Amino acid sequence: MCRRDEAGLFFAPSKEPTAARLSREEAAKRVCGRCPVMVECREHALLQPEPYGVWGGLTAAERRVVLARRRRRDMELRKAARGAIAAAG
Repeated sequence: MCRRDEAGLFFAPSKEPTAARLSREEAAKRVCGRCPVMVECREHALLQPEPYGVWGGLTAAERRVVLARRRRRDMELRKAARGAIAAAG
């Protein structure tokens, strides 16, 4: 779907006014919401990481938040695993 008519919705033109950007991003997210590969698209954008555009229903800023949360969660899991190994040893 996003490779066809709506492709312009997913990336900001230069110097786009904030209200126009928000409206365009919401329209892009609606397209994503109907997409059968939305989760795969989102994961691709998070793994790359894609710095621009709406991918898998998330803006670049939203993806940065998700990545930061994942990093924190991963650090906490590693810390807990080290503690469990130390307690068992």
